[in-house]
Amino acid sequence: MTSDTEAILQTWSAPIGLDVALCLVFLIYARGWFRLRVGCPKLISVWRFAAFVAGILSVWVAIGSPVEAFDDVSLTIHMVQHLLLMTVAPPLILLGAPALPLLRGLPQPIARGIAGPFLRWSVVKQLGHFGTRPGICWLAGTCALIGWHVPAVFELALRWDWLHELEHATFFGAGLLFWWPVVQPWPSLARWPRWSIPLYLFGATLPCDALSGFLAFCDRVVYSSYLTAPGVFGFSPLQDQECAAALMWTCVTIIFLVPAVLVTLEILSPQRVLRREEAWGDARESPAPPFHDSNLEVI
Repeated sequence: MTSDTEAILQTWSAPIGLDVALCLVFLIYARGWFRLRVGCPKLISVWRFAAFVAGILSVWVAIGSPVEAFDDVSLTIHMVQHLLLMTVAPPLILLGAPALPLLRGLPQPIARGIAGPFLRWSVVKQLGHFGTRPGICWLAGTCALIGWHVPAVFELALRWDWLHELEHATFFGAGLLFWWPVVQPWPSLARWPRWSIPLYLFGATLPCDALSGFLAFCDRVVYSSYLTAPGVFGFSPLQDQECAAALMWTCVTIIFLVPAVLVTLEILSPQRVLRREEAWGDARESPAPPFHDSNLEVI
């Protein structure tokens, strides 16, 4: 370990607030999941539980672990954070079908007195219907990706901590919206035909390809802050930029290709869709709900 690496690690401190929040979300989900398993053992499988946990861990690795200490000295590390927050953690969390376990895991006074009325609020319903439209979801992901990588905005985020935190929150929130039509977590319903999802994913690769291609083939360092950063990984600033671009290009292509193939197989196997719909239908019959399921409007 070089002296520069040691110095950077010494300046890092664990974000206690984030750690507590992630642990709390996990505990609520786990409590709800175990409660559901009592009445409907097959409703939300173990692999969905594992996916949700992996998603929470991905968020922690991105912005709660020592990795976060290197994002202002290496564009490659910064890109790893963005990939985790936008393309890894969101689909894993949504695959965990978080709505029902989180609602069932809340204490009953909170579920009945706060969550229920909030979910019944007409403004929330309208925002849910509007915000989960595939076109809006695609636009949110694209705008977040391009907007935060504009050099002037990127540089400001490196200098101002509050803006950097907003950047991370935006990536994660946009990632959840982007992956919503692909995963379609309960209780959502498809707004577009399922065959359009591979096209949706292909369209999303285009802005990623354009950005990564620009960073890879540009003959100068785009983000000037990295010109004076210590080369902790033995890369020059330009090599670091090229590595970040290659990482983004490769990972996004692979990550988007996997669900596109799976959705295609699902389309070709209608029985799989029928079994999934029948399984989600069992949610209405699960025992001991913290509040009536009519609070869970289909989004």
